Amino acid sequence: MNVIGISARAAQQNPAISAWLAGVGIAVRPVDVAAAPARDEVRILAADEISRATVRDILIETGENVAPALILSSKGMPARIRFGFEDMAFGLALIAELVRPAARPAVGEPESAIYLKLAEKVAGSDATVLVLGETGTGKEGIARFIHASSPRADKPFVAVNCAALPDTMLEAILFGHAKGAFTGAAGASEGLFRAADGGTLFLDEIAEMPIALQAKLLRAVQEREVLPVGATQPVKVDVRIIAAANRELAIEVQEGRFRADLYWRLNVMPMALKPLAARRLDIRAITAALILRHTREGESVAWPTANALDRLMAHDWPGNVRELDNVIQRALLLRMGDRIEADDLAIEVMARAVPQLSVVAPIAPVAGNLADVARASEIEAIRVALEETGGKRLLAAAKLGISERTLRYRLAEMRGLKAA
Repeated sequence: MNVIGISARAAQQNPAISAWLAGVGIAVRPVDVAAAPARDEVRILAADEISRATVRDILIETGENVAPALILSSKGMPARIRFGFEDMAFGLALIAELVRPAARPAVGEPESAIYLKLAEKVAGSDATVLVLGETGTGKEGIARFIHASSPRADKPFVAVNCAALPDTMLEAILFGHAKGAFTGAAGASEGLFRAADGGTLFLDEIAEMPIALQAKLLRAVQEREVLPVGATQPVKVDVRIIAAANRELAIEVQEGRFRADLYWRLNVMPMALKPLAARRLDIRAITAALILRHTREGESVAWPTANALDRLMAHDWPGNVRELDNVIQRALLLRMGDRIEADDLAIEVMARAVPQLSVVAPIAPVAGNLADVARASEIEAIRVALEETGGKRLLAAAKLGISERTLRYRLAEMRGLKAA
């Protein structure tokens, strides 16, 4: 990625800037403000160095009791940002967001920056990647980053959600079809594999793919060729595969819902994404990204107060980034003042373990009845697993050695037992 320049005066006025950017994986180097900047170079300059600034630069002003403000670049003027000590954390997050390359996910955790370094290294090869993580953790963003960091960056990136398409159409959508291959096929279609030729195909929610179709996907991944529906000759394709799942595929294989041979073909380079609650500093970085995304041109940027940030970072975010996005959009619409206050954050309190734990209380076994003893033991094991994982079904299922779907069935059965 491009290195960000910083003037001596800007670095002296706020020494935390260089350290913060380096910590989130954005390289910084000192620049001579009197020298002409390189083409497309982004520099961080002190506010009083405006005469040397270009539209790509960022002017900063910091000090005690400075009211926070961000004016985005427009009409040939550079971006200008100012903040005091109380708002420094979010100010640094905004600066990182302003200099972040578009394809790079917003991160604030040093561990997340290391994760992106690994993703860049993986991007340099053609290895198939399997991204695992809860819904809403940013799996597609990682896939796009890997593509943008790869030699295939100038070729297509094609994404498909395997869970969002009808089973009967998924084969034709992926592999294409010949004219007249089925009712309504008035013309031929190349399919998504060929649409992504030379580039990257992202298969999201791969665990939802029908097992009958998995064999055909295995051949496509293994032989680098597809057989369109209704065709008699396979077609060669040059595609890098990135797959993603919100369930542990190894467990799906054990449960017989996912082919073991396809799993091993996809699991060349596994990359697990932690839930947002385990990436506290990322919350601040992503909040900055979301506020800028939802601020319309000409509008002033609404800064969250320190109390609002504390509340955001204290929440456990069961819906991950998608839930955070909803909260930020609501706060921007409903805030009463210029800033986002803690009271403006309409955060739903969704106790991850509360509803289901009430239906998995141990049932006293009947003496001598082995079936009842086994059932009570199973209920207790599920109750403990849910408690230990904070009510996260995916993690509880993995702990129990079953799929999330099976866990849902067990919970439904237990509700029925309690109702009876």
